Amino acid sequence: MTQAKLTPGVVPGRLTPADYADNFADVAPALIPHEARVAADRCYFCHDAPCVTACPTSIDIPLFIRQIATGTPDAAALTIFHQNILGGMCARVCPTENLCEGACVRMEAEGMPVEIGALQRFATDGMIDQPHPFTRGAPTGKRVAVVGAGPAGLSAAHRLAAKGHEVVIFEARAKAGGLNEYGIASYKTVDGFAQDEVDWLLSIGGIELRNEQRLGEQITLPALQAEFDAVFLGMGLGGVNALRADGENRENVRDAVDFIRDLRQAEDLATLPVGRDVVVIGGGMTAVDAAVQSKLLGAENVTIVYRRGQERMGASDHEQHHATSSGVRILCNAMPIAVHGNGAVREVEFAYTEDMPDGSLNTTEHFRLKADQLFRAIGQRLDGAPDGIALSGGKIAVTGPGRTSLAGVWAGGDCAAGGDDLTVTGVAEGRDAAEDIHAVLMGRTAAGASGP
Repeated sequence: MTQAKLTPGVVPGRLTPADYADNFADVAPALIPHEARVAADRCYFCHDAPCVTACPTSIDIPLFIRQIATGTPDAAALTIFHQNILGGMCARVCPTENLCEGACVRMEAEGMPVEIGALQRFATDGMIDQPHPFTRGAPTGKRVAVVGAGPAGLSAAHRLAAKGHEVVIFEARAKAGGLNEYGIASYKTVDGFAQDEVDWLLSIGGIELRNEQRLGEQITLPALQAEFDAVFLGMGLGGVNALRADGENRENVRDAVDFIRDLRQAEDLATLPVGRDVVVIGGGMTAVDAAVQSKLLGAENVTIVYRRGQERMGASDHEQHHATSSGVRILCNAMPIAVHGNGAVREVEFAYTEDMPDGSLNTTEHFRLKADQLFRAIGQRLDGAPDGIALSGGKIAVTGPGRTSLAGVWAGGDCAAGGDDLTVTGVAEGRDAAEDIHAVLMGRTAAGASGP
């Protein structure tokens, strides 16, 4: 990468067009057939394979790898899609080092797992370019409303449509995809893959997508309950937690999710402004994605600051290493106290922290970091929960396969309590809720609610 322009302030166009293209190219290019066969040959095809147990969608990983090894990648894709209809995206963004690959017996024995994520991408990418492989069941005459076209909502809608139900998805934004479209680093999903996957998923038929329909504004839960036989809530988290630091409303202090969204939707990366000295507050994947992409846009100094120890960070070790290898500094055991500047941010004041036995933090000496751009990445919250629905920990309370406190209403994904904010978890929750909705609508199990 050539030297970025050292223009002061938050400005666009720090790099050449060639540098933007190189920096935001696919971070993990797809395997070619020979590479896939070699990678597949490393699998032991374990009985009771731990990788399957570690997968939130319970994909039969040894089976699909064996299918690749025997030269039938389309069969492998079907094995994956039967369990995870967004298997292509999950192959790109899943923290496999913490899930399937982390549980791989090769990892235990050699420290080098089978490349399950790359093999899953190899299988699924080929089928995304083909006609949809699944057909719909006989029409049931039932209609289901799905609120939110993110991973959970899309997964639920597809499974319900496959069962023969008519589905209407109500999506607050202009595009479907949710986190996959708006919230993941651009270098992980290049060439418009997120929308290609959505289009392929919807091609099963029986699913109507209505964009710019926000719950509590254009639509309400009581109206949906009156019109549809069942409702699935998968609208994600709309609010962003505040720093609770003096001066955080200064100019050039932004939510990291908004920065990532703008980057994902930009047609020309050279139009995106970025500072010379960028500070990101947080320790999860959003913090890493915002920090790395700031560096790739030409920021000179980028620092992630997390209030607890590095072992407590939500971002995986792999992602932390990716950040540091991209030139991002990670500073732990420090929390923001104040944002300083004359109108716009110029410095951020921090206090060093110590973990106390009761789980609280004790602050010690203060220090300041130079910053002309500050990103908040300290978690999101449910914004505008429907009236009358029980909550748990600020999210929608659910039992079993997503049943809420309201009969006929299910929930899954980030808006529901108990999840871990991963695409693959949202897919699993949407799929399982759809199976329960189908059973209830067909009278195979009693309708009910989780209770308060």
